[in-house]
Amino acid sequence: MTGNRRFRGLLRALALAAALGLAAPAVAQLIGGGLPGVPVGGGLPGGLPGGLVERRLPEITEPVRRAKPLPQVEATVAELVRAPLSEVRRLSAEQLLRAHRDLVEADDHGQPVVRGEVLAMVSDPAVLARLRQAGFSVRALEDLGALGLKTYVLGLPKGRSAVEAVRQLRALDPTGQYDFNHLYQEAGGVGGPAVSAVASAAADARGVRIGLVDGSVAPSRPALGRAQIVQRAFASGGAATSAHATAVASLIVGDAGPFHGAAPGASLYVADVYGPTPTGGSAQAVARGLAWLAEQQTPVISISLVGPANLLLGAAVQALVARGHLVVAAVGNDGPAAPPLYPAAYPGVVAVTGVDARRHVLPEAGRGTHVDFAAPGAEMAAAGLAGGYVSVRGTSFAAPIVAGRLARLMAGGSASQAIEALGREAVDLGAPGPDPVYGRGLVGAELRTEPAAVGAAANPREEKSPREEK
Repeated sequence: MTGNRRFRGLLRALALAAALGLAAPAVAQLIGGGLPGVPVGGGLPGGLPGGLVERRLPEITEPVRRAKPLPQVEATVAELVRAPLSEVRRLSAEQLLRAHRDLVEADDHGQPVVRGEVLAMVSDPAVLARLRQAGFSVRALEDLGALGLKTYVLGLPKGRSAVEAVRQLRALDPTGQYDFNHLYQEAGGVGGPAVSAVASAAADARGVRIGLVDGSVAPSRPALGRAQIVQRAFASGGAATSAHATAVASLIVGDAGPFHGAAPGASLYVADVYGPTPTGGSAQAVARGLAWLAEQQTPVISISLVGPANLLLGAAVQALVARGHLVVAAVGNDGPAAPPLYPAAYPGVVAVTGVDARRHVLPEAGRGTHVDFAAPGAEMAAAGLAGGYVSVRGTSFAAPIVAGRLARLMAGGSASQAIEALGREAVDLGAPGPDPVYGRGLVGAELRTEPAAVGAAANPREEKSPREEK
């Protein structure tokens, strides 16, 4: 009987956390003593990103539905909650692969991909005919007209893994382009209630358009009540509101009391590439979202998602850069020794790392010659999914600050002019000149935390929700 009560209590806690968009510390608080060894009321710099709880709750509860012992469920939650941010992407990928074997499989490097399909960038009908003869089927044709790209989604012969299929396709058509439909993950964590709110000199960015690739944003939250936000879903299953996306959006267009994003007044176009399913964040969905943002004429696009190199994603980014768009991306939190993550590592992308309040690089932040700029990425606040403000940490939250500033600089100018202007503004950190830790220097040096700010900004008068397009 006691075990059943603990079982129901755990599920209620997780479900409530998912509904409210709470992350690691809040989950621990809700569960109370339900998870042995999990600190109650803990906070960043480690821990489970809010998106993993809110969007992929089945991964944690699946062992329960399969009648596995409750301690296994507790151990899974405890492992993710206690993990440092540098380990969360790996652990969440492993859990995704374990819990959703029917939908997700691993590529030849252990990265999660959509099961049973492969992306093909081919244009010769004769090649497609040969592939059909080999047992492949055409599930869909993705026409990314705004980017000048066409991609086929191929179904695999029965019993064939994605790894085997890609090898076979490349052998059948050595000049073709075939890749997995990789899944991309958020590059930061959303924690418990913030003890301070970010304040900055208000800047008028009216007339500026900025794109965001993430989950759906909760636009009626106080910090976003005055923002102009247009949203559309590109993943299977439709849209799903995200704590991660809401926090990132507020750091771009937030405007309430002393809280200001980097470009308040700008119009934000949000491509939800996650949705509610375990296969959210696929390369296919991200490419769809990028094509739509190109159609919406958003000169600057902010991406706080990370993963491996992918032919479709790389082609989409290359097409955007060639058309004069600025793609700003987080370098990720896999640690300084980790290989570069994408899309930040693609040529032409503005790659952003994060620093703390002392202007020290986050220890979990990626490094490399592709790093372009640094921005605040810890010890600050962002809009919470349940209202008010939450603490955030990770390079996810540095990228939107750079994107907002570049969008303001790019108004009336070119991408290269905006980058050069930002380089002149940036505060040089680390070794003199550009370096693989801080890039060309710190952007948003004027941002600060003020303990008194939350009281003034936590509950401003909510206004009518802006228009959403789904």
